Amino acid sequence: MEGITHRTVAVNGINMHIAEKGEGPMVLFIHGFPELWYSWRHQMVALAARGYRAVAPDLRGYGDTDAPPSTTDYTIFHLVGDLVALLDALAQDQVFAVGHDWGAVVAWWLCMLRPDRVRALVNMSVAFSPRHPARRPVDSLKALFGDDHYICRFQEPGAAEAEFARINTALLLKKFLTYRKPAPLLISKEKGFGGSPNTEITLPSWLTEEDVNYYTSKFEKSGFTGGLNYYRCLNLNWELTAPWTGVQIKVPVKFIVGDLDLTYHTPGIQDHIHKGGFKREVPFLQDVIVMQGVGHFINQERPHEISDHIYEFIRKF
Repeated sequence: MEGITHRTVAVNGINMHIAEKGEGPMVLFIHGFPELWYSWRHQMVALAARGYRAVAPDLRGYGDTDAPPSTTDYTIFHLVGDLVALLDALAQDQVFAVGHDWGAVVAWWLCMLRPDRVRALVNMSVAFSPRHPARRPVDSLKALFGDDHYICRFQEPGAAEAEFARINTALLLKKFLTYRKPAPLLISKEKGFGGSPNTEITLPSWLTEEDVNYYTSKFEKSGFTGGLNYYRCLNLNWELTAPWTGVQIKVPVKFIVGDLDLTYHTPGIQDHIHKGGFKREVPFLQDVIVMQGVGHFINQERPHEISDHIYEFIRKF
């Protein structure tokens, strides 16, 4: 992590912590759940070494960035607004964007709402899916999977937090970060999020105890409510984004997903990605990479390959 600097920037009514390294064209790295700027540590070093300015914020509600108290302070407009304000604060007219998980969702909407600010996008795990004109997203998940789908379980304010509080934070984060079952994540109320508190988890080679300790130190301070509120705004986002129904993403895109990623096993998603639907919604989609034997936290599991994928794409522009 040598040479990565940290500061706080006032954006969109909150104070946002950002990590930075390097000089040159800016690459904005946007993390997912339950993560932090730290998830991009390897890519920041790699891109800075290749002549880019890498900037990775802790998103609203995470890490050392402010966490507003209201659930409705976490809509997609707040999240995109924070990043546009960050670009303004850093005097950046246009940047390369890189997103993963929730960060990918935010990056899609950054490109949807402000394509003038993004030169090109590398997105991971979550493909762009168009807004369904008649069906709210959480209702769709409930219809497909029932109440045990993790996103459905996250909806009730305070409920998931109470379950998380019964589990050691480090163990909880290990469970999330090492999850690699290629299937939707279903958690019954009886079993709970933590399962047995005595579970021993052997960390994979790409995740160290030091890494887990860093995440743990930040989530013990901030709690999980900020990140969970992103999920709690899914139906509200659906209502607010009605004017953008049918709008395409008009930015050059490379998309990367692991074949063991739970998102790649949502019913219908592989057909959407590979049989024309994705390309129809994202007409400047240039590459789709499916990495074999790789789970959800792809940028940490295969750091050097992901750094190369990012560099090989953005150097064209």
